[in-house]
Amino acid sequence: MTLHTFLTTSALALTMATAAAAQQTLVYCSEGSPEGFDPALYTSGTTFDAAGQAVYARLVEFKTGTTEVVPGLAESYDISEDGKTYTFHLRPGIKFQTTDFFTPTRDMTADDVIFSFMRQLDPENPFHNASGGTFEYFNAMSMPELIESIEKVDDLTVTFHLTRPEAPFIANLAMDFASIMSKEYADQLLDAGRPDMLNQQPLGAGPFAFVAYQKDAVIRYRKHEGFYREGLPKLDNLIFAITPDASVRYQKLKAGECHVMPFPNPADIEEMKSEDGITVQEQEGLNVGYMAYNTQQPPFDNPKVRKALNMAMDKQAIIDVVFQGSGEIAKNPIPPTMWSYNDAVEDDPYDPEAAKAMLEAEGVTDLSMKIWAMPVQRPYNPNARRMAELLQADFEKVGVKAEIVSYEWGEYLDRSKDVDRDGAVLLGWTGDNGDPDNFLATLLSCDGVGGANRSQWCYQPFEDLIQKAKTLPTQADRAKLYEEAQVIFKEQAPWATIAHSKVFMPMRDEVQGYKVHPLGLHIFTEVSLDK
Repeated sequence: MTLHTFLTTSALALTMATAAAAQQTLVYCSEGSPEGFDPALYTSGTTFDAAGQAVYARLVEFKTGTTEVVPGLAESYDISEDGKTYTFHLRPGIKFQTTDFFTPTRDMTADDVIFSFMRQLDPENPFHNASGGTFEYFNAMSMPELIESIEKVDDLTVTFHLTRPEAPFIANLAMDFASIMSKEYADQLLDAGRPDMLNQQPLGAGPFAFVAYQKDAVIRYRKHEGFYREGLPKLDNLIFAITPDASVRYQKLKAGECHVMPFPNPADIEEMKSEDGITVQEQEGLNVGYMAYNTQQPPFDNPKVRKALNMAMDKQAIIDVVFQGSGEIAKNPIPPTMWSYNDAVEDDPYDPEAAKAMLEAEGVTDLSMKIWAMPVQRPYNPNARRMAELLQADFEKVGVKAEIVSYEWGEYLDRSKDVDRDGAVLLGWTGDNGDPDNFLATLLSCDGVGGANRSQWCYQPFEDLIQKAKTLPTQADRAKLYEEAQVIFKEQAPWATIAHSKVFMPMRDEVQGYKVHPLGLHIFTEVSLDK
């Protein structure tokens, strides 16, 4: 099997002009290339947009523009009284996509659901290591310890047996890692000796079928005619024009070479709002931008050293220079719009003199470190290079020499997981399901070390709280434990919490039905173009 290629970027404007007349063809100027096309292997929104949301569907889904969970490939589900058994009733007649590389011979069944989870759960499954990656979300959310077994009741009924109650379980299954794949397609790849192609030529039951990918240039999709939501998608074709530079994305938007662009430069937003033919949607982001120390490497294994570096940071200057009015200082690892946010926590003060004295008291002198700067823009960090430069200058004032490093996005994410990684990594997070567990457990649990937990921090008093909180039945009881966990987080300082931000989405006026999603996804299922 080989990948099909498509258009060069220079042909996109011509494609829009010719195809739009006969068909609904939307061009999305995406900010980067996906790491791959298997959403279970990654945690990047870039990959989720290109794979999880475009190609795949899940048992349950988030209603677009909200964190409300609604039926998806399962039309209903039942939960046992003890909260440990979940039975899903699948919709009959769900169609997988027909592509140049696969034609399905049957509708979706419980076998496909079981395959989609067992490949992540069972180390002996032939697809467990097929692409050389790890199932980062699945592991960080303690799924291997949570799922006792998955049972096929009949072709349209599947039951998950859990080892304990898990309050966020349903919301978790609406996340991209829980996308349902075709076992029939996977079996064909296995017979051909190419199970790795599951990550290169995706095939699902979502709104758009994958057509072709030209690395770092273009992804092309076409409408999935058999999509289970009647009348959707409205677009006939969807094109991702990969455009890493925000200024170039803006120029393409103005020129009509793309219809929607993410992550504008903060300095351009006011101009965009007054530009003829362009609409800018905005929403408070469910996000946090942070810098994660490697707490397993000295001297960052000392919480006092981490606190001292936090006190050396002029976060207000970062907000003013990098966010330019689109952000606010973060003191907690969850955003203030999320339930259980502990507003009583006090942030580390900006005090370079005290920071320097604290470092000297801990015997840290002539410290050299690396600051990792993201190569892509995000609402929680619209300019990581500039942020790193400001931090570099702040640290120099307290006698710390910082070197700024960066890598291509996929490599950056992969390298930053390493428990032996040096320095501190600039990253951030936009919530996946509206639950504090998605921040506190996914990013800071012991299970996340070596994966989504870029601070490599495993602290048992914190761990006990977040694991217990998952099992409690009421939001009020869970919130109390999460509030305590935020206090411990602040005391131990595995991160420097930097910012929360607004999300801005510029698009051309002819785009209809687009909704800014609080979970940071870019979804085109319900979008159309006004001709």
